[in-house]
Order: sequence, then structure tokens, then C-alpha cells
Amino acid sequence: MPGPTPGPPPDARPTLEGVAARAGVSRATASRVVNGGAGVRQPLVDRVRKAVEELGYIPNHAARTLVTRRNGAVAVIIDEPEARIFSDPFFSQHIRGISRELSVHDAQLVLLLVEGSGDFERVTRYLAGGHVDGVLAFSLHTDDELPSVIRRFRVPTVYGGRPGRPGAASELAVPYVDCDNRGGAREAVRHLVSLGRRTIAHIAGPRDQTSALDRIDGYADVLPGGDPALVADGDFTTEGGARAMAQLLERRPGLDAVFAANDLMASGALRVLREHGRRVPQDVALVGFDDLESVAEATDPPLTTVRQDVEGMGRLMVRLLMERLNDGRTDADSMIIPTELIRRASA
Repeated sequence: MPGPTPGPPPDARPTLEGVAARAGVSRATASRVVNGGAGVRQPLVDRVRKAVEELGYIPNHAARTLVTRRNGAVAVIIDEPEARIFSDPFFSQHIRGISRELSVHDAQLVLLLVEGSGDFERVTRYLAGGHVDGVLAFSLHTDDELPSVIRRFRVPTVYGGRPGRPGAASELAVPYVDCDNRGGAREAVRHLVSLGRRTIAHIAGPRDQTSALDRIDGYADVLPGGDPALVADGDFTTEGGARAMAQLLERRPGLDAVFAANDLMASGALRVLREHGRRVPQDVALVGFDDLESVAEATDPPLTTVRQDVEGMGRLMVRLLMERLNDGRTDADSMIIPTELIRRASA
């Protein structure tokens, strides 16, 4: 008497045919479900997904690409030096939010860094090759060529931060996620005014980035016609903040408050103030911007700062991009998230 038909070896990789047999559907139906195709009734979808889970089937990426015309990958492009990206917690928090939301959508993050002309050419070739479904780009500068390249290859894109000044051509029909930089700066300076501070300085970020320009404008909104010598340029780094603080103390040694355009520059300013014998907040009140978890609470004293939801902004960028990919949207809906002043001991 013949025995039962032998099954596949225990270590055999599950096949699409096996999924179809387990679910009781045709191979074509199973393929449409596992590869993201449309036109399958929900009860059959549920049966196929259950079979996939039971068998541990892993869909073939090439097959999925043929069905969905998607690569399942999204490029994250950051136009900053590599050393800054891996030392500034702003970028790690932003990328963390992007990565977590891409995982929800079963998409892979591809990190592309643009530091010089050679990198730009490499990234351009990569985008032209159609390797990714969309782009998330942030930390752009006003002279960036990247937006024009993206428009040329018609890659669905969402920007982190407004990519141009209001009304600028680079801003037209471009979706982005940003925080209320100007409003947050106003709140920071108003807080310093409410403390009775009268000589309030500002450490600005790079003037080729819209976030820095908006924070300068917010400072000026509260202190119109202010002393130009009370504004010093930094570069969003700790050392840049330290250099700017030293310049401000040389120009206006009697200053009694500082609003720094980010937390890293505020931490550098705090160090220089201490080196010059200035107590914070007794002699000089200090406010930052970002509320980076590894900076603001680690300073001594802990930093009063304007909070923007950096990780949440990364998640929102992904959601906007997925809406464009899934619905074929081409409009430029953008999102501006509110900021909040977090009061700690520095002001």
C-alpha cells in the first residue's frame, strides 16, 4: 500500500504556489494579493494573507515591482557634510521619525548624502535610474540644485523645511513639512522680554536656510529696529554658537539675554558665557530652539528652548509622500506644525 505523498523538505523555502494551495485560490490571485495588486475580493485577500503568515512566505521583490510598478524604497537626501549629519542629534531624530513611518508602509529607507559636486552627480544618476519611488529631502540651502533635478526627473518629493523664501520660484508647487519657525522665535524673545531683559542678542543660523531666516524675522518682529551688533551669525553647530557668543560679548558686553537659533548653538554659547564669568540665568538668560532630547536637558543649567516635533515632522513627510504615491496627487499641500516654549532653568 503506497504511503502518503512526501511534502517539501522542512527547510524548503515557501513558494507562491504553496500559498495559493493553502488559501484555496489560483496562483494569479495569490500573486496579486502578496504583490500589492488590486481587484481581489476582501475574503480572498484575508485567506491569502493568512496563508502567507502560516507558511512564512516572503514575496519576491522583482515580482512585486512588476505588479505595483514600485521599488518599495524611498530616498532620504540630506545636503550637509557627513560629519555634521552624524554628530547633530537633529538629523538622527528626523531620520528616526522617517524610518519608523516608512516601516509602517513597508518601504525601505535609502540614505543619500550630498556634500560636494561629486556627490551631487552621483545622486542625480541614482534618481535618474528610477531606483526609488519617491524622495524626502531636507536641510536644503537657497542655492541648492536638488529641487530642479527632482523636477526634471519628476520624482514624487516632499521637503523637510520650506525650500525657498515666500514667493520664490523654488517654493511653488512643492509640498513640505516645517515648523512655525517665525512664531516660535517670537515666543522665545517675548519670554525674554517678560523676564525684564532689555539687551537681547540673537545667534542666527546660516542665512542660506529658510529656518534660520524665519527665526531672524521672528526675533525682529518683537524687537523692531534693534541694534544690528546684537545679531551674530552661527552655523547651527556648537562651535559656531561659541564663536558667535564670543563676538557678541566683545561687541556688547552688557547684554543680558540671548536667543540662539538652535540648541547646539545655545550649548556653545553657554560654555562661552561661563568662561567669561557670566552666570546663566542670573546675568544672562538663554533660550534655544529645537528641544533636542540629548542637548536641552543635558546642559547646566537645563536649557529653556522652543520645541519642534522633529521626529513627528519626519513621520508627516512620509505620510504626505505616501498620499502622493498612492493617490497620484500632484498638488502641493504642505504642513506647518506649531511650536511650544519649554521653560527650564536657563531663562
